[in-house]
Amino acid sequence: MSDLVGLFNLVVPFFGLIGLGFFCGKVVRRPEGGLAWMQFYLIYVALPCLFFKLIADKPLDELSNWSFVVATTLSTFLAFSLALAIGYRYTRELPQAVMQGVAGAYSNIGYMGPPLILAALGPAASPPVVLIFVFDSLLLFSLVPLLMALAGVEKRSLPATLAEIGWRIATHPFNLATALGVAASYLHLTLPAPIDRMVTWLFGSAAPCALFLLGVTVALRPLGRVPGEVPWLVAIKLVLHPLLVWVLLSAFGDFDPLWVYAAIIMTALPPALNIFVISTQYDVGVERASACVLIGTIVSIVTLTGFLWLVKTGTLRPDLFPS
Repeated sequence: MSDLVGLFNLVVPFFGLIGLGFFCGKVVRRPEGGLAWMQFYLIYVALPCLFFKLIADKPLDELSNWSFVVATTLSTFLAFSLALAIGYRYTRELPQAVMQGVAGAYSNIGYMGPPLILAALGPAASPPVVLIFVFDSLLLFSLVPLLMALAGVEKRSLPATLAEIGWRIATHPFNLATALGVAASYLHLTLPAPIDRMVTWLFGSAAPCALFLLGVTVALRPLGRVPGEVPWLVAIKLVLHPLLVWVLLSAFGDFDPLWVYAAIIMTALPPALNIFVISTQYDVGVERASACVLIGTIVSIVTLTGFLWLVKTGTLRPDLFPS
């Protein structure tokens, strides 16, 4: 019973903030354009502070576990490939299928991942959280423009597309914050007390603002007909993806159980809000993206809670193939 109460106390605030944002988005009439500054604050100010704080005080040897990176990134690639194939079967259009691939593979690793996993597993889980965020983002933010260029949606040459991908990766605020955190860790730098306090305040505001914004944004996306492939994509994202990473981590080596559990929870998160942003950017599959985010977030209340329960109670073995 105590495990259930602890799990309830852990999960309810996260989904409660999403629900509060959803309620406000449905009841309170405000122009949607007002979300732009909040999105800017999260992406360019609060969440970079979160990633900097996660990394800066960690020894660099904790961030160089390449077998872990390969296993987790491969699981995301496999989930993406399967979701893309299902999307293509239903739509027969590569641009639409690419969006479906993102929906089936890209977790809410920016908004929900760090605060939820640190609350569930403690600060020792921050290195795997950072590695998964960085390399999953690199994978998907590279695959999407490349495939869109092949599909003829990107109106530029392949070299220009590759240069644009490199620029976006190099200048993304999360990646810049990660690089600064690595530099601070390597040089053993500490911020001056006033700046450190400000960064801590911004870091603390990231999770509640992000979850509230997620709820509002989902509420403002009208959902009409649910496309036939959406249940399959949600199943890949919320069930198959975490099982894939569990199997691959077991096969690739003997990892710290905390790292395995962090990876399973990260992949069990609902589809990222970025799916809607990407589909809007390309003007492809916007309705499908909205349906995946909304339905995936709702279903994850059950599936994510289930994986958290398996982890917190020790029911889920960290290694399927112990030596």
